[in-house]
Amino acid sequence: MAELTLVQAINLGLEQEMRADERVVLLGEDVGLNGGVFRVTEGLQEKFGEDRVVDTPLAESGVMGSAIGLAIAGMRPIPEIQFEGFLGPAYDQLVNHGGRYRTRSRGAVTVPLTVRVPVGGGIHAPELHSDSPEAIYAHHPGIKVVMPSNPYDAKGLLISAIRDPDPVIYFEPKRIYRAFREEVPEDVYTVPIGQARVVETGNDLTIVTWGATVYQALEAMDKLPDHLSVELIDLRSIYPYDLDTIVESVNKTGRCVIVHEAPRTCGFGAEIATAIQEHCFLRLEAPVQRVTGFDTIMPYYKLELDYLPETPRIVDAVMACTAY
Repeated sequence: MAELTLVQAINLGLEQEMRADERVVLLGEDVGLNGGVFRVTEGLQEKFGEDRVVDTPLAESGVMGSAIGLAIAGMRPIPEIQFEGFLGPAYDQLVNHGGRYRTRSRGAVTVPLTVRVPVGGGIHAPELHSDSPEAIYAHHPGIKVVMPSNPYDAKGLLISAIRDPDPVIYFEPKRIYRAFREEVPEDVYTVPIGQARVVETGNDLTIVTWGATVYQALEAMDKLPDHLSVELIDLRSIYPYDLDTIVESVNKTGRCVIVHEAPRTCGFGAEIATAIQEHCFLRLEAPVQRVTGFDTIMPYYKLELDYLPETPRIVDAVMACTAY
């Protein structure tokens, strides 16, 4: 079993689905000749040709609109948006058309579309290159949103997204693209959309997070007192999300800390905290804590790590929650 980075796992998943299904096509800015800005699609144009790995003009609205048209016509397109901030120009096409065609057509038309988007900070990128907009798109019915945190899940979630009959935004945490390697099966497999992963089991407190911050949470757990037993949940799917796993864990531990990179106000952690209050109220021993980005634009690189929910802030939240 090969040990792959996140980038390599995604590339392998794309190649295998393209070989298995001629309807799968890639399109986006520089995805072909250059292999994408992060080289995630490197080598695929050579293997499948320019008709299936298409370099597009710099026009996100056009890329998304073309992909939606291809999906309606029976293809399974995978457009890449180079950075999450560039989803803005494609918003109308994705939300008002891609996400609504099933309802608009009363089920006659589906849009099997997988939108690949590098997401998050921590790489010293400029403005519009380091945001975490998952809550925005989770808010819109008709669109699924996933974010893997490791190479194994990256391949499995990608294949599930490609095979899904509806639009899926596949957010790729760019901070961990090449941060580590993990064993990834050569065989084709799927990771179900909507199913969280319990990374570590525990009894005293639950941490819920997703994407790159899974590793900040693990670092924080290593710095906690030995007597504290913490359960760590990697959400994996933002929408639909695995409420059952969260409720089961929080009912057991009575305490919860939610960690995400996005700004605090209306971040997806607020949805989870509300759901915990609705389902676990009589079991809670302390208010739910959130460790998040701040309600401001991601700063430039000198202050970037102060913005991100790094390990010390997570440790402080856990200690405050357990001391309540």
